[in-house]
Amino acid sequence: VDGIIMKPANNHGIKRIFRATGFSMKGLKAAWIHEAAFRQELMLAVIMLPIALLVDISTMERLMLILTLFIVLIVELLNSAIEAVVDRVGSEIHPLSGQAKDIASAAVFMSLALCAITWLVVLLPLVI
Repeated sequence: VDGIIMKPANNHGIKRIFRATGFSMKGLKAAWIHEAAFRQELMLAVIMLPIALLVDISTMERLMLILTLFIVLIVELLNSAIEAVVDRVGSEIHPLSGQAKDIASAAVFMSLALCAITWLVVLLPLVI
């Protein structure tokens, strides 16, 4: 069939792990190239990660700061995937398409709010 890639029959064990890792790297590259929001959030994480590692806080607080950075990136990747699938299904405007994109966008907003609140709660006592 033209343009359709069939699933390989021998896809288990270590070979599956290497293939899955390759697909993940391909997805990260696609997100970097095609998604401005992902690039912005990744650059923000690159700036904020050293802060989380250098500030004088407990290990659990440090972990919370780092985890929220990853949560934002993970949710943004899922949002981008949902948008790509909705766009692939059709270009016509449909209420459910808009609803899916809006809900995915709301998930990104919530992850950013969680990140901001966590960073404020952990770091604000250090400056007050």
